Amino acid sequence: MDIQKIINLVTKTQGLIKNREMAAHVKEKGLADYVTQVDIAVQNFLKKELFALAPDIQFLGEETGLQEIDADSFWILDPVDGTTNLMHDYQHSAVSLALCRQGEIVMGIVYDPFHEEVFSAVKGKGSFLNGQPIHVSNAEKLSDTMIGLGTAKRELADENFARFRRVFGQCQDVRRIGSAALELAYTACGRQGGYFEIYLNPWDYAAGMLLIQEAGGQMTDFTGKPLDPKKGSSVAATNGYIHTELLKLI
Repeated sequence: MDIQKIINLVTKTQGLIKNREMAAHVKEKGLADYVTQVDIAVQNFLKKELFALAPDIQFLGEETGLQEIDADSFWILDPVDGTTNLMHDYQHSAVSLALCRQGEIVMGIVYDPFHEEVFSAVKGKGSFLNGQPIHVSNAEKLSDTMIGLGTAKRELADENFARFRRVFGQCQDVRRIGSAALELAYTACGRQGGYFEIYLNPWDYAAGMLLIQEAGGQMTDFTGKPLDPKKGSSVAATNGYIHTELLKLI
């Protein structure tokens, strides 16, 4: 599979994502969980184009939800990661697309249309930002880096914010972008030393996981176990050096 062909498809969504009229049409899927016409249009476009390119590869997308996948190969798509950001024109949203083969992520793309940044990785070939190689931070301690965080599971807010406080007390500072895909991409390119969230779906983290791994980092659940790209999970991603230190706090 030629990754440049897939990147070209993904970047064609820029006009859809920047369409403010479509972004204003919002439906609430659940508590603080929204979908806009942009999400649906981007997913429909990419699903159609990917099927035309490789009809034998199945498709798992956010707007169709978790479902049984019975093929060895399938795409994992989040058409707009950071939908709430998009609704408010807070320009930190991304398209996240991964290809899973035999239980492993072998290709990942995170596209930020607002800053025209394309993060990409192919298993065994490294991670890149707009074609240039990237690597995780070389910080060896939490106190030497920033950490990104996510606020999923509002019913666990007290537990989550206690966790945030512990991490905040040990690192340089914390950040919340509002897009897991971008948090993982920023960790992969060394802008921050790590990121964690109590629950993410596969479409939130699949592409970012390969970016992290190919950039030299580490990504597990909160207990240190590997992630299954067919299932939702807690996620802890770091440059590797600080992984054990972060897991102890979360």
